[in-house]
Amino acid sequence: MRLILRTISLLALIMAVITGVQDAIRSVATSQIVITSLGSAWYSVSPDTLNLAQAVIQRKIHPYLWDPVMQWILLRPAWSVFLVLALLFYLITWRRPKPAGRFTA
Repeated sequence: MRLILRTISLLALIMAVITGVQDAIRSVATSQIVITSLGSAWYSVSPDTLNLAQAVIQRKIHPYLWDPVMQWILLRPAWSVFLVLALLFYLITWRRPKPAGRFTA
């Protein structure tokens, strides 16, 4: 289980770096700050799955989960959402290192 969650964490970190680099390249190319939201990035990749996710969350789970929560997340920068996901999945699998030494309990 730890391996799977660490792999998901690594993939989220890779996505954070990719989306951050894309925003940096676009910012340099246009000489303005360009920040791509998660919603617009998702819509440009696959608009059908974004609409499907909205329908499933509103109809099957709860309509209030989509309107305040998911919309707020979709308006955040894509790199920051992926970075937070990577951190969360890594912290789930983190173990405190065992103290090494002669007089440890």
